Amino acid sequence: MQTNFTIEQMKDPAIKRSNEVLRTCVHCGFCTATCPTYQVLGDELDSPRGRIYLMKDMLEKGRPADAKTVKHIDRCLSCLSCMSTCPSGVHYMHLVDHAREYIEKTYTRPLPERVLRWLLVQVLPYPGRFRLAMFGARFAKPFARYLPGRLKAMVALAPTDLPGPSPMDLPQVFKAQGERRKRVALLTGCAQRALNTDINESTIRLLTRHGCDVVIARGIGCCGALTHHMGRTSDSHASAAANINAWMKEYRGEGLDAVIINTSGCGTTVKDYGHMFRNDALAEDAAIVSKLAKDISEVMVELGLNQAKVPQMKVAYHAACSLQHGQQIKTHPKTLLKAAGFSVLEPADPHLCCGSAGTYNIMQPEISAELKNRKVATLEALTPDVISAGNIGCMMQIGNGTGIPVVHTAELLDWATGGPRPQALADSFPQAAE
Repeated sequence: MQTNFTIEQMKDPAIKRSNEVLRTCVHCGFCTATCPTYQVLGDELDSPRGRIYLMKDMLEKGRPADAKTVKHIDRCLSCLSCMSTCPSGVHYMHLVDHAREYIEKTYTRPLPERVLRWLLVQVLPYPGRFRLAMFGARFAKPFARYLPGRLKAMVALAPTDLPGPSPMDLPQVFKAQGERRKRVALLTGCAQRALNTDINESTIRLLTRHGCDVVIARGIGCCGALTHHMGRTSDSHASAAANINAWMKEYRGEGLDAVIINTSGCGTTVKDYGHMFRNDALAEDAAIVSKLAKDISEVMVELGLNQAKVPQMKVAYHAACSLQHGQQIKTHPKTLLKAAGFSVLEPADPHLCCGSAGTYNIMQPEISAELKNRKVATLEALTPDVISAGNIGCMMQIGNGTGIPVVHTAELLDWATGGPRPQALADSFPQAAE
């Protein structure tokens, strides 16, 4: 694609990077075949190719974002399916992230939307605040049908039961069982710590059982993904910098072999810290953290499973977009589940997004609901005993649309190698693995 940025514009590192991305696009349209919003809406401007034209026009002309451009960029899930499909290697993620930052700086949203976005920024990245908000939402559930669309979506997402804070999420070191093979840090997350404490606890047991010291570093928090994808760069960089500093203290101290992430949406962002801070004083440290960052499935494939017995179970594996497209990890979770003794099933359209996408199911509830219904239908068609996923957002989204238990892949692997049965399987599989 030909671009026409001025010499002055090209002095901006963000423009320079977007120019590189734009020039790799050849207008082929392969991306439209797998774009979820294009499948649902059928509008060229709601496809990656259409959005690229809008972003190019906005950035080249240096004009403030207009309502039309904002509408179609906001509808993008950032599922990154287009990046898996594109034969030219267009790095759509960096382009759309830049566009969202530009929109945040140049466009004034309607007041109700500004208030909602401010509220999300103030609540979601903080587990304590988020837990309080979820408790409040539970009381509003009986009245949800009378609420407007976005508030209704927020209330509908609130779980019936919330766990209390887990002591395992506090700063500490969990020692390896037997000989130590690795020393790793774990990102405990933000929303996940409030919604499902079993995931981190299962991950810690799984890693220590397989010879890892697991460090919960002091000072870690939200990875920054939620605010980063809202274009709020100062907020996202502040969160990311806190994590980088906390992990580098451990890295330069007793050392780290990896930074483990069990929420794939976070993993995609942490692996991009090197790019996010490329022009910052933290550039070197950020690049180190990006190289250390590993999804839990990557490390477990390397370590290998200490297998135990599991019941005969059919597991429908949901591939989170941030894992299969953002990190290009497509086989590791399935390989591990099969090695653990589970019968692994895949839906007919594994690339299709479930519609969660961070805050998307709140900001775009109608499109999100349609995608959820499509995804749930393909998973239920497999008649599985359980659905497995590697991202808390996907788990909550799919769980709100089906009665089939939804658990994290790490929970199943923990159970299969000697840990407790996942709580979600208490009714279906009352006996723990032996």
